[in-house]
Amino acid sequence: MANIATRLITLIFLLQNHPNQKASELAEKLGVSLRTVHRYFEMLDEMGIPVYAERGPCGGFSLVRGYKIPPLIFSLEEAVAVYLGTSLVSEMWGQLYRDAAQGAMAKLENILPNEQRSEIDWARRSLVATSLHRADPSTLFPILEDLRRAARERHQVSAVYQSAANSETTKRKIDPYALVFRAGLWYLVGYCHLRTAPRTFRVDRIQKLSVLNQSFQVAESFDIHKYLENEFKEQSVIRARLRFAAEGSYIAVSNRVIWESMQENPDGSMDVILAAPDLPWLASMTLSFANLVTVLEPPELREMVQEWAQATADLYQAQERVVRKRRKSEA
Repeated sequence: MANIATRLITLIFLLQNHPNQKASELAEKLGVSLRTVHRYFEMLDEMGIPVYAERGPCGGFSLVRGYKIPPLIFSLEEAVAVYLGTSLVSEMWGQLYRDAAQGAMAKLENILPNEQRSEIDWARRSLVATSLHRADPSTLFPILEDLRRAARERHQVSAVYQSAANSETTKRKIDPYALVFRAGLWYLVGYCHLRTAPRTFRVDRIQKLSVLNQSFQVAESFDIHKYLENEFKEQSVIRARLRFAAEGSYIAVSNRVIWESMQENPDGSMDVILAAPDLPWLASMTLSFANLVTVLEPPELREMVQEWAQATADLYQAQERVVRKRRKSEA
């Protein structure tokens, strides 16, 4: 039904902005059959939107002369929602879609009443989305653009991909199905010819990419939303229980959105549950809180944090010995 509604709206504006179009032209633009277009005409007539057919070589279908679709009317919340949507597109896609998003918003603002424009001005100052990426995404934009184009044009790609488990790289030929932005990271979902199955690749681990001339077809049975639901559901998740000291409890509170749960203890300390797909990520996150946090469980995480902390201390001590030795020799 959503597709029909979208096509009906498109048909209305096609008839209004470009009168005297042939039914065959409209069918091609809408991607439907000639019979379906005539059925849409009947539906518009039932909705009180009259369609007029003019015969002859220059004839075609139009809205009845003088009939105009009333301008779009947005509620205050709808206007802000559209603005926030274009802001997110600009932030997530950067140069790839920023101009298009800002252009669309500028056109919309030109036709909105003053009240809606004022609400958008307020949102621009007060509702800000930024730093959605875990790292500077500008280095990924060239690869993202190539992947977007390859997925749109159904061209295979060749990629040198670094494994998550180690530093080894493999060359993959991939049919790019979709780009997915999740938890601050970009992923490519596609059919991997090396593994002979759909796979998910982190875009920041693609070291080299080439768009190939070979084309591909996405299987009709493949549903990206179902795939992602199963993919992220099946990922092994490790849960860590951390304890923030009383003097660091404010950090736990200010980061409450990343914990699965949070509980304050009688002494003012704070216990939190943090979930992640791997131990190294948990260890790096834990160490970022320095001496304000202790790992309660799992024991493997405690051990990794201790090893990393000791390795860091050893590194600084070794550097300090070198500095002292140099100073002594220069004295």
